Amino acid sequence: MTKPDLKDPAIYPHWARETLRYCDTDAQGHINNVAFSVFCETGRVHFLLEPGRPLTPPGTFMVIARLVLDFIGEIHWPGEVRIGTGVTKIGRSSFHLGQGVFVGERCVATADSVLVLADQETRRSTPLPDDLRGKLEGMMISVAV
Repeated sequence: MTKPDLKDPAIYPHWARETLRYCDTDAQGHINNVAFSVFCETGRVHFLLEPGRPLTPPGTFMVIARLVLDFIGEIHWPGEVRIGTGVTKIGRSSFHLGQGVFVGERCVATADSVLVLADQETRRSTPLPDDLRGKLEGMMISVAV
């Protein structure tokens, strides 16, 4: 299966924005790498909990089981980043999100994460219900062939 080019802003079905904070700058004068994981969190949270379209079914919650973050370029304060998010794979009880962090059209980081649906009572993974699976399929990142 061909992997999507997460550096391409045209592939993302969902977007969030984050304002850069001065407190996230480091001794090198750029935004610290730790802030990049927060940008990805912002994109995930907006994707999962967008008002009017929350993806998490009642009685469940999402657990981030894996996060791989690739740093591509520097960011400097002040400014803003845009975070593109989309589904790259759907499993039985989990799904993968692909993300890109952009300053303008320039990609400065990409991320791949695995989110697992868990039952609030048992605290164990639970299969994705059909309605959630359908919503996730509608947010898939398309791969150019």
